[in-house]
Amino acid sequence: MSETDLFQQIENETPNLERKGLGAGAIMILAAVVVVVAVVGVALARQTQGQPTSGAAPDFTITTFDGQPFRLSEQRGKPVVINFWASWCGPCHDEAPTLQRLWERYEGRVLFIGITHADEPDDSLAFVERYDITYPNAEDPRDDVTKRLYRITGVPETFVIDQDGQVVQFLFSAVQEDEMIALLDGLLEEAA
Repeated sequence: MSETDLFQQIENETPNLERKGLGAGAIMILAAVVVVVAVVGVALARQTQGQPTSGAAPDFTITTFDGQPFRLSEQRGKPVVINFWASWCGPCHDEAPTLQRLWERYEGRVLFIGITHADEPDDSLAFVERYDITYPNAEDPRDDVTKRLYRITGVPETFVIDQDGQVVQFLFSAVQEDEMIALLDGLLEEAA
């Protein structure tokens, strides 16, 4: 239903609602609530449109800031956390210490890769240094991974890939430590 159709329907129903004792002010508030719910619903639907939120994770090769190649398909056998971030992103600053703690907790059992999105290389490197991030990070200057394969629409966005290369979790907000621990512990238990 388009916004025009929605407003037409509300307009057509207005006389009926007024007969039921609802005044013009209440009707306007109701109409505003309906429009807000519709807009939020469309925005959430578009947020994940076309993104690989389940199934096989798109394979990629990227060069990390320290010059090492990282190919996702070569990481089979261990879960992988792919975090898309930018130095200008407030929530990315909030989650950076959490991701580093998770990396330290699971190092050797879970792989982490951070990939910058729409960021200047110097700013990205300063971000990595500021938070003492020791897991691999890379830039994606041609947006091959961020836009073409994973269809990132904003940051932070995080994908958790299981040992078999399947997307098992997609987050389009900052990583929550307790939730990530439960998820990663579960993946490691399944593999044991």
